[in-house]
Amino acid sequence: MHEHLESIYHDLKLKYPYQKEYLQSVLEFFESINNVLLEDPKIIESNVIRNIVEPDRIITFKVPWVDDKGKNRFNTGYRVQFNQALGPYKGGIRFTPNVNESVLKFLGFEQTFKNSLTGLPLGGGKGGSDFNPKNKSDAELLRFCQSFMIELHRHLGPTLDVPAGDIGVSQKAIGYMFGMYKRLTHAHHGSFTGKGTNYGGSLGRTEATGYGIIYMTLAALDKYFNTDLKNITIIISGSGNVALHTAYKAKQMGANVVAMSSIDGVIYHPQGIDVALLEHIKEHNQLIEVYLERYPNAVFSKDTKKIWEIPCEIALPCATENELELEDVKKLVKNGLKMLVEGANMPTTLDATHYLLEHNILFIPGKAANAGGVSVSGLEMQQNALHTSWTFETVDNKLKEIMTKLFNSIYETAKSYDKPFDLVSGANILSFKRIYQAMLDQGL
Repeated sequence: MHEHLESIYHDLKLKYPYQKEYLQSVLEFFESINNVLLEDPKIIESNVIRNIVEPDRIITFKVPWVDDKGKNRFNTGYRVQFNQALGPYKGGIRFTPNVNESVLKFLGFEQTFKNSLTGLPLGGGKGGSDFNPKNKSDAELLRFCQSFMIELHRHLGPTLDVPAGDIGVSQKAIGYMFGMYKRLTHAHHGSFTGKGTNYGGSLGRTEATGYGIIYMTLAALDKYFNTDLKNITIIISGSGNVALHTAYKAKQMGANVVAMSSIDGVIYHPQGIDVALLEHIKEHNQLIEVYLERYPNAVFSKDTKKIWEIPCEIALPCATENELELEDVKKLVKNGLKMLVEGANMPTTLDATHYLLEHNILFIPGKAANAGGVSVSGLEMQQNALHTSWTFETVDNKLKEIMTKLFNSIYETAKSYDKPFDLVSGANILSFKRIYQAMLDQGL
């Protein structure tokens, strides 16, 4: 790694010693852009990288709310506005107990480069709270969302910062936040995406991330293997919105999805996962093991790590960060893995990523593969600005076009550096160059 990058990373480690997720994302990025520094001395002269790796601002605030028993509760809210060189801050809000500054800085950092790759004029940001929406009544969720928005609304707007839903934030929660935003600002405009379609949301947004992952996978299969998904064996970790729609689209394209997982275990069904049944189980907050009641020949394991022992040609980790460790990918490679496409944000640890690249396994990083969600959010912003709505088919065709173009762009970038199989470098270099040039042009 270039000494300039080593110096920056050393300083970040001293400054943020406990922010492991953030430091991991920065290190992965630094490992890819070494050659770019060698070809353009202005990068070091301008010190632009130190600017890029630090967020523009971090907004932290208390969120007081009252539960159904009348007890006062308190959570912490955050918004990390990372970089707006290419456009307004754009990124999701998540409500989970493990939300903290490190997680949101890593997500905001990744989001900045992801948004750059889409080609849409969007900056990067992320936000959320350590509030846990599980087992909360609608009234409790409403009171929390309204309190959260009382503080956050002043930092949002269609040309400033446009959040969306993320883990733990349902469309219902988006509606509650947007409703409070309107009360406080007296404006109905595109300040949120992922809204309900009856008040400005876009058709296709729910499916977008999952469908985009498959469009990216299809483009890679065509380029590297001259084939498609017909009869390809796939495993997908997770069973949330992203995983489910990835599975639906994969099956539609002819793949055999043989395993999916949840926090409570793994289902292995060699004949093919019944995705609709799994979705029904999750909607009713049942344990994934209920799947066996209809398909007793399927195999269930409480150990979520067991999914990585199942033979497959393509693995799609769609659950959470760092779920795939070195020993997991060794098992996948031993069992015939040809391609790994990240559906979640940074689900693969750094040493696991190195192992895959060293063993010539085609690896597509999450900042490229799961960009479908923010792409359709960008399309939603366009529809809101035009005061119109597009059909599902129009949105889906635009999504496929964006994801295919994105893949071709990172492939050509990797190829130009004599690394045609290193799409991690291709994605990082391309996204960095776009942001760097914008910041240079703007004197930032």
